[in-house]
Amino acid sequence: MLLKQETLRGIAEGRVTVVFRRWKRPTVRAGGTLLTSVGQLAINAVETVHLADLTESDAAAAGFADLDELVAALSKKKEGGVYRVEVRFAGPDPRAALRTALPDTDELRGLLSRLERWDRASPVGSWTRAAMDVIARRPATLAAELASDIGMEKPRFKTNVRKLKGLGLTQSLKVGYRLSPRGEEVLAASRAVLGALEGDAD
Repeated sequence: MLLKQETLRGIAEGRVTVVFRRWKRPTVRAGGTLLTSVGQLAINAVETVHLADLTESDAAAAGFADLDELVAALSKKKEGGVYRVEVRFAGPDPRAALRTALPDTDELRGLLSRLERWDRASPVGSWTRAAMDVIARRPATLAAELASDIGMEKPRFKTNVRKLKGLGLTQSLKVGYRLSPRGEEVLAASRAVLGALEGDAD
């Protein structure tokens, strides 16, 4: 569920408590969370509603000037039902703290093992270290350029980087990415493991 920055600020400040969407099927569920640029949102409830039943109170809770403005926004799209999503600000993005949390030996071993599993399961083969390497060498660079550097399509590259971000290894910038302190630690360990394997092969 994509939200405008104005709406996100309203949720973070407690002024916006509901979001209305027209969907064929909901993209969020009650009890779930949503990571956004302002932090983590909690999804308290998701229910279908009729456009004719919406009120001025609904419009105000969703950050609209009045009911007409809300109805006009929902009427732009004709397909799907109208859903009312209750949201609240749940706190900072937990990945922000994770990015500075350096792993101990056991956690580092677990992270390297997970990256290896991702590489084995990927249809494009090993990508985790290649992606981290290129981000380390070229921070704040367009994703399309980074993807091209390692021979990967941009959509797949961005999806893969989001996986790394979920582990606290990368951080999104206005343009491109950079490795977090946690990511730098993991990349150094990955290089050390590769160096050891190459040494054994010699």
